[in-house]
Amino acid sequence: MLKEFKEFALKGNMMDLAIGFILGAAFGTVVTSLTNDILMPVVSGIFGSPDFSNLFMVLKEPADMTDVNMASADAIREAGGAVLAYGKFINAIISFLLVAWALFFVVKGLNKMKKQEEEVAPPPPPPGPTVEDLLTDIRDALKKS
Repeated sequence: MLKEFKEFALKGNMMDLAIGFILGAAFGTVVTSLTNDILMPVVSGIFGSPDFSNLFMVLKEPADMTDVNMASADAIREAGGAVLAYGKFINAIISFLLVAWALFFVVKGLNKMKKQEEEVAPPPPPPGPTVEDLLTDIRDALKKS
């Protein structure tokens, strides 16, 4: 049973999946940095808000309003209020679009490289004679002798 598990765990597809998962996690941190450190400051310059995560609508105020920071959706939720945090959703959409855009270009580049490999590959050698052709040649050679 241990041998079967070892064969399963070390199959090429399983290792490829593990490598892909690790690279995906690393790619996620790069996209998060791109969103938070590059894109959102530009959005901040355009819209005047450095981050959309603080855009929300209070649906139900907390029962005890003392010491509640009404400028933070998380603080209102912790105090027992209900908040529609549409700004966090906007941030998630922006991150998703960035990941999809980046992956589109990665897949496009890989497809282009694959296509170039197919074009560069030498054509297959012409097929040899069939069995019938060989038997016909043998028959004809036997008739002559």
